[in-house]
Amino acid sequence: MLEQICQLARKAGDAIMKVYDGEAPLNVSHKSDDSPVTAADLAAHAVIAEGLAALTPELPVLSEEDPPGWDVRQHWQRYWLVDPLDGTKEFLKRNGEFTVNIALIEQGKPTLGVVYAPALGILYSAAEGKAWKEEGGNKEQIHIRDARPPLVVISRSHAASDEELKEYLNQMGEHQTTAIGSSLKFCLVAEGKAQLYPRFGPTNIWDTGAGHAVAIAAGAHVHDWQGKTLDYAPRESFLNPGFRVSIF
Repeated sequence: MLEQICQLARKAGDAIMKVYDGEAPLNVSHKSDDSPVTAADLAAHAVIAEGLAALTPELPVLSEEDPPGWDVRQHWQRYWLVDPLDGTKEFLKRNGEFTVNIALIEQGKPTLGVVYAPALGILYSAAEGKAWKEEGGNKEQIHIRDARPPLVVISRSHAASDEELKEYLNQMGEHQTTAIGSSLKFCLVAEGKAQLYPRFGPTNIWDTGAGHAVAIAAGAHVHDWQGKTLDYAPRESFLNPGFRVSIF
């Protein structure tokens, strides 16, 4: 099934790129939390929702662009967790650092994940304890990698205003940092380019599910600041606690 989900993510990426390249109108609006939503978000959602309904009609879907109410999803044991366009701010900045995120959640754990960056032509995927990266027609299995000093990957959009992050980095000792958007931060740790992604600012479960799957399949740990693994079992709030993705 992983290959079918990869194909679906690529199809959603094609819909996003039509808007990104100006072939379709952008149509920016804002949600109640003031986060932007574009025609690309909605087009990718439509592609994924239709594709998943055809592929696994028995499984419900939780997408950022159409989240069911708590009464509908409170007993879900297996479901698809989708962010059709993660990194809408990066999409609007036109820096290419946005992704399609699709994860399969089973008993609260992300067991399959696909992260596709259509503007960069890079696809990360994970299932059955293995993770891969596809770029330029090449597919290779990826693993975490130790490096000293460690490279810390931080959010391009949120890090500058995050005082907790600044304090954490100040106490960390020798390290380097790099900034990137969307769930690509998980993937940099997974492929061994970075060793740590600390997150203090708010995220929702659809921001992290697919990247989480890729990171743990590559050997990384994804824990909240109390040391518990991030949990995707149904709960009323979509918000994650703060967390760290690390090789340590």
